[in-house]
Amino acid sequence: MVNVSYDASGDLNWYDSDGTLWVYNLGDIAWVIAATALVWIMIPGVGFFYSGLLRRKNALSMIWLSMVTLAVVSFQWFFWGFSLAFSETGSAYIGDLRYFGLKGVLEKPSIGSTRIPSLAFCVFQLMFAAITPMLALGALAEHARLGPSMVFVFLWSTIVYDPIACWTWNSNGWSFKMGGLDFAGGTPVHISSGTAALAISIYLGKRRGYGTDRLAYKPHNSTYVVLGTVFLWFGWFGFNGGSALGANLRAIQACIVTNLAASVGGLTWMLWDYRLEKKWSVVGFCSGAVCGLVAITPASGFVGSPAAVLFGVAGGTICNFATQLKFLLHYDDALDIFAVHGIGGIVGNILTGIFAQKSVAGFDGLAEIDGGWLDAHWVQLGYQIADSSAGVGYSFVLTTIILWIMHYTPYCRLRLSDDEAEIIGIDDAEMGEFAYDYVGLESDLGVRDEAAGLAKEHENALSGGREPRHGVEAGSSEGSEIEKRQ
Repeated sequence: MVNVSYDASGDLNWYDSDGTLWVYNLGDIAWVIAATALVWIMIPGVGFFYSGLLRRKNALSMIWLSMVTLAVVSFQWFFWGFSLAFSETGSAYIGDLRYFGLKGVLEKPSIGSTRIPSLAFCVFQLMFAAITPMLALGALAEHARLGPSMVFVFLWSTIVYDPIACWTWNSNGWSFKMGGLDFAGGTPVHISSGTAALAISIYLGKRRGYGTDRLAYKPHNSTYVVLGTVFLWFGWFGFNGGSALGANLRAIQACIVTNLAASVGGLTWMLWDYRLEKKWSVVGFCSGAVCGLVAITPASGFVGSPAAVLFGVAGGTICNFATQLKFLLHYDDALDIFAVHGIGGIVGNILTGIFAQKSVAGFDGLAEIDGGWLDAHWVQLGYQIADSSAGVGYSFVLTTIILWIMHYTPYCRLRLSDDEAEIIGIDDAEMGEFAYDYVGLESDLGVRDEAAGLAKEHENALSGGREPRHGVEAGSSEGSEIEKRQ
């Protein structure tokens, strides 16, 4: 039986082998559990956000990826991920296998906070580990195989995410000891995933129709984009607020600056788009809101509310213009993941070095930092740049190595080898399922003509048509031929 009890105030008590009393506040535990659920909902939120931005024929694959990524990382985190990231006996670069299979992860104090048990910290950090590769997998959109993505997620989480999380948040990590400030994942989550997406985009190459009107399509479902943003924004209160690891003033402050930065970021991006289109774009607002959320993430437990406005403006502006990088550097990032998460994470880290305040960090009554430039701690900016540079370089190089090893491993190649799969859509080619029932309606009616349908798809690919021709129109010549054959 677990050696725990409750004191007169209702707090959870545990005595270690030396007889030392550890007190866990039930309110802190409850908040971390709630924050875990909030971050969980962000993962399918990413799937819906990405799905809405793509063409209809590829819509379901992104939602599939979000759920499968959650499942794969949940196993990886149990197997050895948590131990590699957060074992107290690890190195400055990566943990050891002390907690392999979550052995010994239960009632003892967590490495993140002595006010919550290790088990609560473990499941909370699992959600960060799960959402990070999903952010990067948007780069697979429309021109990659789905099966090998599960292998990629396991390998990438182990080789890329876990070491970066270790050096950022583990008390043995080199960046943690150096003094780098990253409250909720600027480098481990956003810089690592954004840079990985860049590496994936370069490896996969360009989609069919790159540089033509074929890829100048609008999001097929703006409602999905809004729904995904709602899930993300809602969950981000747990993402940032939960990183305080307690129900305290610092958690509340993190929630305030998170909401403020998202709001300002959304307005900023929308206004930048309005200057070009003279239209009020809901997709633009949602993109900017996500950029504001990304930028404020590393700073959310360190900065005051006025600074959050600047984070929103900077995130919405710089990330908006960073979407042009793919045209300058000639890579095909269908969802602008590097511009939003990679560049947004760098912006957030740098601004943290300037606006972090020791007084704000002390809102929980526990944390002690030297602050940033506002506290005349000038070297902090150098720490932030060093941490960001290490995250970019490490993620890009290791992701590229993983991709090419898989490329030459039987059955593990991510790149599509068949143009037809890209033409008819990943949903049909890789899943045999569709986001919308009517897309597969012709098979229910028994009027599917594979040859004619594929011919139409080739025609669309050359003519700039935006959507696949899955069936044939009633009364058409192809329809007449089908009736004759039946």
